Amino acid sequence: MNTEHRLIVTTMTQRGQVTVPAEVRRLLGIKPRDKVAFSIEDGSVRLLPPAFTLESAFASVQPKTQTADLPAISRKARAEKVNKVARELEGS
Repeated sequence: MNTEHRLIVTTMTQRGQVTVPAEVRRLLGIKPRDKVAFSIEDGSVRLLPPAFTLESAFASVQPKTQTADLPAISRKARAEKVNKVARELEGS
């Protein structure tokens, strides 16, 4: 068990922002735009890498093949829905 205790001080901006020091980022394995979590327990606050979530996993794996054209799929689905509703309205 690592019993080393280090204290790293940083400054909070007027907007409530702090820079996470490089040593801490390396230790937590966080990169720019990654999320971080604050754990509050018994009056103490800990900075943690967040638990796995769907949001954190989104686009984390590149597909083997080219992805489909999502805007084209969306347009086609909307057109199909419009046609279906028009047919239903014609039949009533």
